[in-house]
Order: sequence, then structure tokens, then C-alpha cells
Amino acid sequence: ATRGLFLPGAPGRGPAVGTACVGATGQPIPGWLAARLPGADLRGQGRLRFFGLDIYDALLWTAPGFDPASFERHALALQLVYRRGLVGEQIAERSLKEMRALPGFDASRADTWLARMKTLFPDVAANDQLVGLYQPGVGVGFWLNGQPRGDVADPLFARLFMGIWLSPQTSEPRLRQALLGLAAP
Repeated sequence: ATRGLFLPGAPGRGPAVGTACVGATGQPIPGWLAARLPGADLRGQGRLRFFGLDIYDALLWTAPGFDPASFERHALALQLVYRRGLVGEQIAERSLKEMRALPGFDASRADTWLARMKTLFPDVAANDQLVGLYQPGVGVGFWLNGQPRGDVADPLFARLFMGIWLSPQTSEPRLRQALLGLAAP
């Protein structure tokens, strides 16, 4: 039932994939994202580094009224722009490991979640963009370079997945602060 929320063919599809709109900050918003997150603007951005290596740049797109203290109650999009090639299966496994560390993790769903992420997350190369569009109480849809990959219609999965970056219990608190536009801890 969530197919219309995330994938092409939904009513009000909006601009084509290659078209960009501009938010209040002047940052270009991909047209396909602007159509699915009306009024979205760039909330914050940061870079993940591991042992001095640039892994990806992360950008958080939010609609007006977003409250960082309760990210899970707001529609949002997290855009990752990879700085190096990574194996999709390893992205999925690392994502599950990060989700396990967050409050509310349901171990009985772990195998199902991992299998789904392995189908959704392809191998990526430098400059590939993976976007997760979070809809509270519904799930999360994924796009690679503006093309739909699929969705997970599971609100708990969606909250935990976005919590990898946005939860106060994230393993990367500085990146969280940058994404949410908050002062450094």
C-alpha cells in the first residue's frame, strides 16, 4: 500500500528526476525529492570520515516545522553522496549493526531487515547518491541517483534506520549535530 508514497506513478509526481528546485537556503533540491517532500530545505550537512578516509557527505532535507528533538515525527530525506566505492552488502550489514545499538531494536526482525537492505543497497561508486525518504508511521523509500530502488513499509525499521544518523544514541554525534544544524556538543 505504500508503493504510491515512494515510487513513481504516485499522484502529484512533480518535476522529472533531472530537474532541480531551489530551497530557502539556495541549495538545489532534486525535483523528484521536492515533489515528495513539499517545502523541503537543507537542514544541515556533514561528512563521514573513517580512519582519515572520506566515506560520504550526508545532507538532511526537512520540511517547515521540523523539530530536531523529535525527528521521528517528521517527514524528511537523508541524502548520502559517496566519496568512494563501497559494497552494497557491507552497507546493509553496517546499517544493521548501527540500528542494533539504538533503543527499540527488535532482534526478531533483524534477519528480515538485513535481507531487504541487501536487495535495496547496491554497490556504490564515488559520486553515487543514495537517498532515504522517511515517512513517519509508514516507512522509508530509497533512491539511487534519482532512480527508485524500493521501500520498506515498516515504521520501526524506518525510525531505526534514520536513527543511525539522527538519534541521540548515534555512533557519530558530530555528524548528527551537523545534520540537525545544532551547536557542537
